Order: sequence, then C-alpha cells, then structure tokens
Amino acid sequence: CYTSCYWIVHCDCITYYTSCYWIVHCDCIIYYTSCYWIDAFAAFHPDPNFVRKFLKPLLIGALAPTEPSQDHGKNKELVQDFQTLRNHLEREGFFRARLLFYCLYLGHILLLEALALGLFWVWGTSWSLTLLCSLMLATSQAQAGWLQHDFGHLSVFKKSSWNHVLQKFVIGHLKGASANWWNHRHFQHHAKPNVFSKDPDVNSLHVFVLGDKQPVEYGIKKLKYLPYHHQHQYFFLIGPPLLIPVYFHIQILRTMFLRQDWVDLAWAMTFYLRFFCCYYPFFGFFGSVMNSSFIVFKLSTVLENNTSHWFVWVTQMNHLPMEMDHERHQDWLTMQLIATCNIEQSTFNDWFSGHLNFQIEHHLFPTMPRHNYHLVAPLVRTLCEKHGVSYQVKTLQKAIIDVVRSLKKSGDLWLDAYLHK
Repeated sequence: CYTSCYWIVHCDCITYYTSCYWIVHCDCIIYYTSCYWIDAFAAFHPDPNFVRKFLKPLLIGALAPTEPSQDHGKNKELVQDFQTLRNHLEREGFFRARLLFYCLYLGHILLLEALALGLFWVWGTSWSLTLLCSLMLATSQAQAGWLQHDFGHLSVFKKSSWNHVLQKFVIGHLKGASANWWNHRHFQHHAKPNVFSKDPDVNSLHVFVLGDKQPVEYGIKKLKYLPYHHQHQYFFLIGPPLLIPVYFHIQILRTMFLRQDWVDLAWAMTFYLRFFCCYYPFFGFFGSVMNSSFIVFKLSTVLENNTSHWFVWVTQMNHLPMEMDHERHQDWLTMQLIATCNIEQSTFNDWFSGHLNFQIEHHLFPTMPRHNYHLVAPLVRTLCEKHGVSYQVKTLQKAIIDVVRSLKKSGDLWLDAYLHK
C-alpha cells in the first residue's frame, strides 16, 4: 500500500482504519480516507480517548523506530509549533463552550419564529406583512443554519450524543434538512478545503470552473458545458437563488431515501407539519401548503436576505477567491490557510456570518466554540507570521466583490485556454 498511501504519525502504533490511505496515530498506522496526521485527528475528535476504544480492534502493530514520524516534505517546526499552540489552547479552556451563549442564540431564533406567527395572529395576512414575516423567518432559518453547524462540529456539549440530538432538532425541525447529509458533506470540506475531487463544495458539476488551474484544464480539453467566460454573470441567476431551494433540497431528499435515513426524514417532516399547522388558520389548506413552500423555497429572495443568498455569500466569500488545486499533501495549517480567509470582526459580521468571519480559526479548530475565535485569532496570526504563511483578512464588502472577481478571472482563463491552447 505504498504507491497510493501515505504515512501519518501520531503516537506510534499501526492500525487499520477505513479506506484509502495509511495514517499513523498514537504511534499507530491507520488506513484512512486521506493523508492525515495528528492535527486532523485532533481537529475532528474532541475526545480522543473515546475514539481510541474503537481503534483497538484495528491495531496492527508498533511503528518501527527507524520509520519517520511524519510525511517527507513537511515543515517539522511549523507542525510542532501548531501542535504546541493547540495544546496551549486546550489547557487555557478555549475549547469549553459557554452554554448561556448558545441558549440565548437558540432563543433569538425561536423568538423570530414566534414573532412572525404572532404578527399574523394580530394583524392578518396582508402582502406587506407577509413579506415582513418571510424576512423574519428567513433570518431565523439562516441563524439556525449557523447553530446546527456548531452542534454538528460537537463544539457545544462535552457529550457527542447531546450535540447530535440538538443538531437534529435544529436542522431537522427548524430547517427541514438532514443532519447526517450535512455532516457527511461538510466534514469532507473541512478535511480537504478547495481540493478538487475531495471537497464537495468545489464540485460545481461543470456549471462553473473555479480557481486558476481547473479553467485551463477545461480549456485545453475543449470542454464547454456552459459559456464559462460569462459565469460571473449567470452566477447571480443560478448560484445563490437556487443552491438551497433546488439543488440542496433534491440532494437531501435523495440521500435520506437512498440511505434509508428514516430518523432524519422524520425530523424533517416535523418541519413541514409544523408550518402546515401554524399557517392553516390563516391561509386554509391550499394556502398553508403554499406558505410552507414559500418559506422552504425562500421566495423572499426579493429582499436579497433569504437563506439561500445568505448561505452562499457567507460561505463562498471565505473560500471561492482562495487557492484551489488538486491534492498537494500539505501540513494541516498550510492547507487550511491557503484555502480560507477571514472577514473583519464587528458585531454585525459576527452575527451575520455565525462567526464564520473567523473562517481560519474555525478550519484550524473545528470543535472550538465560536465565541472564542476572536481570542484565538491573534495567536494564530502570530504563528503564521513566524512561518511565512499568509493570513488574509478582508472587509465584508471586498470579500463579496472578490467572489465575482474570482469567477470572472477563472472564466477568462478558460476562454484563453479554449481558444489558444
């Protein structure tokens, strides 16, 4: 398994894991889905002792003393400094959540839902009031999306099971989606951000060409599924408006049925049942069904604050303008930093993005509670400066503009390669 597998070392034993590459964890070699090492393992497992219980049956043997403890080509000092930083953050309690923060956060989501329903009860269903309530509900769902993201990363409770239950409630009952679908997709993104064929978020299904290399590859092969030199224009028509209401909803339903994930399906159905019951008194049977679709399919795109627009711009402004490439087997810190950037901190930016304006810190420490990102950011920046790793921070306006500029640049690269190479 040498030609297609990679050694990753953490503590020195040999273990057989899931599928694709060798990893050394706890001085163990683990067969894993990608070329990871201690930093990746620590990033996804808040309780390593619990995980080791499941690794014991897979133990193969001890790593030979002559074997290197990390992949060749890695900056050993950088890797050690990052591990030292993580150990310091753990000792100082930066991975402990403030439950009051999350209680208040969930409370403001439920309050928006209740206010929207209360406005209908008190003042009726005029068009202006319906638009206002739709905006409130779109806001609550966007914020619920950031909250379920916290639970999905196990960053709120010490017990994983509590995080899983709350995630199913928020993403299932409050949003009508599937927790298992989200986790499976999102963890792949975290494992290899902006890496083609490994990050599902850059799998554009030939609708867009992204980065600097993919457009040239498409152009040289004379691939023209769409007029990519206009992608920065048609992005506004099929990107933010359609990602959640069309593509994600189809994918979610398909995944739940194919995997027979009846638990997530039941949670999602409670979302639709709740909306039907709440709006039946105001709109009747047909009207309440249409209103449920109205919320789910985010027709408040008219106000450009619907969930789909909100989600796309927040998530893509941190990644889309950044470097995209095929697998390069970089260390954890470098791999995350070249694929992510931060947005300037402000009360609005923190709330609007669910603290994903600190995307760098989130990618380096996925299980860290979001309210600690701003405290950790100066330490991460100092580490990056020491080792010459770029740490980018943008204004919200520039980050949004850079999304469009990036699409235009990639489209121009495709056109040049298509016509002249």
